[in-house]
Amino acid sequence: MAANKSVEQELLITRVFDAPRESVFEAWTEAERLSQWWGPQGYELEVKKLELYPGGLFLGSQRSPEGHVMWGKFVYKEIVAPEKLVFVQSFSDEDGNTIRAPFSGTWPLEVINYLILTENGGKTTLTLRGGPYQASEEELATYESMRPHIQQGLVGTFDQLDAYLART
Repeated sequence: MAANKSVEQELLITRVFDAPRESVFEAWTEAERLSQWWGPQGYELEVKKLELYPGGLFLGSQRSPEGHVMWGKFVYKEIVAPEKLVFVQSFSDEDGNTIRAPFSGTWPLEVINYLILTENGGKTTLTLRGGPYQASEEELATYESMRPHIQQGLVGTFDQLDAYLART
């Protein structure tokens, strides 16, 4: 977390999936699987690159039903298969250069995510926490103002992960 970030600004989501931890981890870390569920409902994800090692890069584009394309990336900080992923998420251009979010000039350039997976009785509990990384006060305020939308979007994305895991 950024030094200027308080615990109250941290986003925290917990979700239980009826799938083994290895399957949930693979859904996050294999390009073919990730492309089946990541992102807003109705969007199509194309994975350009997925390098699963510390310092490695996920780079992909999301196409809306109307044809609008946005690029994004994860830079992996820590990987402990099948229980933990730490990555910094950003909007990017198609070459992976970090850019400002297309919807806000004050959205944080980087958001750090800590993904923890635990298994009990064949079900996996996913805990995602994180928030702005190395952000200015203005970026922190923008993130905080959008928190309900972020949570709603992640719930929808995790609904898609749940449906994907049920199909596989």
